[in-house]
Amino acid sequence: MALVGARAATRHGRERALAFAGELAESGHCIISGGALGIDSAAHEGALRVGGITTAVMACGLDRYYPRRNQRLFEAIVERGGAVVSPYDEGCEPLRWRFVRRNQVIAALADLVLVVEAGTNSGSLHTARFALGLGRKLAAVPGSPGCELLLAEGIAAVGSAEDAKAVLAGEAVTCSAQLPKAGSVADRVLRRLSSHKALAAADLHEELGIPLREAQRALLRLQLDLLAVALPGQRYRRSKLAAHVLTTD
Repeated sequence: MALVGARAATRHGRERALAFAGELAESGHCIISGGALGIDSAAHEGALRVGGITTAVMACGLDRYYPRRNQRLFEAIVERGGAVVSPYDEGCEPLRWRFVRRNQVIAALADLVLVVEAGTNSGSLHTARFALGLGRKLAAVPGSPGCELLLAEGIAAVGSAEDAKAVLAGEAVTCSAQLPKAGSVADRVLRRLSSHKALAAADLHEELGIPLREAQRALLRLQLDLLAVALPGQRYRRSKLAAHVLTTD
């Protein structure tokens, strides 16, 4: 399984990738990713922590370490039975256009590509497109702008490693979410959020008359529960998963 996502990942995104990769590796799946900072590194580390196998696909020659700060990670991958591979000859530098080919290789090696967290211009979305073109299974975790774009196109939403395994097995998956307690601050915030217009905590403070700090805590909780999407400028909107859950509630 390939786990991919943003380099500038949030702490929650990295933690989610770490946990997903660990559970999937414990189940015997090889974890494939691109060796980059952020989600990629967390995916490799998650597999290594449980003694699993992981493969890093490089966008440069194998005589290069990119990013250099991940040199020890790449060495650990090989030492523990995994692999670091590249479609490029030795001496090739990690130029921007070479990452496109790297992403194609990630998709080709995987049976399922899981986008954990991504922005709207993330290279992970290219990997997702390649996966679809190659007939690979594709899934995304709700809660980030790039993943929301994929979900809007009908890609499977997953909230756990078990969901990912179900998608791989060809089973129908309904990513569930626990709604906040009715009448709570989080419930009021969620129902005020829109699927289209982003709001900040200050907006909710003014419109709903709740303390700013409580609005901020509620937004963070909703993001962790995959019900809200965090956008630049500390603004939020309702996730596709939240819209579905509220419709069926």
